[in-house]
Amino acid sequence: MASSSSRWRAVFGGTTTLMSAAKEKAKTTTTTTKARSNIGIQKVVQISPQLGKFLDGVTESSRAHAVKKVWEHIKLHHLQNPANRKEIFCDEKLKSIFDGKEKVQFQEIAKFLSNHFVKSS
Repeated sequence: MASSSSRWRAVFGGTTTLMSAAKEKAKTTTTTTKARSNIGIQKVVQISPQLGKFLDGVTESSRAHAVKKVWEHIKLHHLQNPANRKEIFCDEKLKSIFDGKEKVQFQEIAKFLSNHFVKSS
């Protein structure tokens, strides 16, 4: 009759091999993720002077970073309409990047910001 320790090894003895394989896969996934961070909305590109001024004088930014900063500004200054949360009231700083509009719908933010990113060919 086999001892309990030999049964344990028979059942769980191979897990170290499985765990080391999982660690290796995690390392390659992390490397791939880092390489992908410079594509799509994460890609840093040239921006217009108006958006650069809004983003504290930078000349390059990613779309994700720009949207994040716009939302931080909206929340900090309580510019979201309390009656209709989809509506954003524009202060002077937002008007500079939203074509002088008094208010915009939250779905329009990406559209207005896209005008400020230099198109690469």
